[in-house]
Amino acid sequence: MTAQEVESGRFVRQANRFTERITADGAGGFPAEPGRYRLFVSYACPWAQRSMIVRRLLGLEDVIGLAVVDPIRDERGWRIPGRDPVTGAEFLSELYLDTDPSFEGRYTVPCIWDTRTKRLVTNDFPNITTTMETEFTAYHRPGAPDLYPEALRPEIDELNGVVYTTVNNGVYKAGFATAQAAYDEAVDALFRTLDDLEERLSGRRYLFGDRITEADVRLYTTLARFDAVYYSHFKCNLRRLVDYPNLWAYARDLYSVPAFGDTTDFDHIKRHYYVTHRHINPTGIVPKGPLVGWATPHNRER
Repeated sequence: MTAQEVESGRFVRQANRFTERITADGAGGFPAEPGRYRLFVSYACPWAQRSMIVRRLLGLEDVIGLAVVDPIRDERGWRIPGRDPVTGAEFLSELYLDTDPSFEGRYTVPCIWDTRTKRLVTNDFPNITTTMETEFTAYHRPGAPDLYPEALRPEIDELNGVVYTTVNNGVYKAGFATAQAAYDEAVDALFRTLDDLEERLSGRRYLFGDRITEADVRLYTTLARFDAVYYSHFKCNLRRLVDYPNLWAYARDLYSVPAFGDTTDFDHIKRHYYVTHRHINPTGIVPKGPLVGWATPHNRER
């Protein structure tokens, strides 16, 4: 977090700097091609985990390359262990500054590097997953799910807007608030939406029925971090995820899908938040708990 991201005690996320679009027809100069792009991610970051989940669900592992940064971030930004073998970068900041030498914000994941033009194409995290879903369709694995079905897009976008504002980004607005009123506002909105989602999931397996969609991917990555980090570290402690019968079973249901479970690394998650956010946790001590049963039966298929 930078000083520019707090206004009147409220956390305001910085705008995404690189917003070029990769398209199937290449109209903007960045065509969807196998082997051309490299996705930089962190297992700790919920925004980055979205892109890993979608990449795997759609079978794009051999189409879009992947580089994983170290979970501990310092003033130099995200470190790439052993240097990235494709770009040669040791820190993600090098790729940002190679693309825009005047860049002064946080160096964020996920972001996509174009190996042909040797520049960052996008760090626009909301559009990275939908780009994979809509522009790389020629390379989806046989039988890949349609995560962003055209008929449901208006409804998915509407729900995603609410979830982003109050849940995905809402936990940060609570955790990074520097004024009581800003914190209260964020926490109240967060739990109102979680209560609504609990009710929504009482009669359907996923957010839009019996199929996993982009909306489930976006909600899951916050739920996966909720009890481990947000409940205590970000003071989102009115209720735990495990206190919501439907949301907790729903999260375990998604966790049982390899694309979700295999990209959920609680060690990376906890070390990143508790060690990196020293303004919240000055000692850098990482708590041992909570210990919860993510692999226990969820029975959501019924």
